Amino acid sequence: MGLRAGLVLVLTLVSFWWGAPVWGLDYPPPPSYSNAELKGRDFSGQMLRVAEFSNANLELTDFSNANAEGAIFSASVATDANFHGADITNGMLDQVDFTGADLSDTVLVETILLRSTFDRVDITGADFSYAILDGAQVKELCQIADGVNSKTGVSTRESLGCR
Repeated sequence: MGLRAGLVLVLTLVSFWWGAPVWGLDYPPPPSYSNAELKGRDFSGQMLRVAEFSNANLELTDFSNANAEGAIFSASVATDANFHGADITNGMLDQVDFTGADLSDTVLVETILLRSTFDRVDITGADFSYAILDGAQVKELCQIADGVNSKTGVSTRESLGCR
């Protein structure tokens, strides 16, 4: 190992040991809204990557066209919420109540949606590719699946594996 590589290794280890940033790479922590009352809030078009919304009240909240890649929405209430066009790739949306929500054109690729509720939901054009869903959820969603996602070009029926 050369001197330069050794120096980089030492600086990296010191950074992790003391929690200090290396070379000014100080990233702010992701926003956390866990256990928050967010009814009717407007997050449309916002950068919400890896944000946390666990156990939050998201009723009537607007997430349209937001970038929420990797965000956590576990055990939240998102009734009548608007997720139209949002990107929630790699998100964790387990045990969420989506009753009456607009998930049209939403990218839900590789998300975890186990035990979530989808009564009266609009999934037109949503992309569920490689998402983790309960068998009963897939069967229910396939009954209403329609459209093609405008960003990924994948049909909702295909992404759910509907027959």
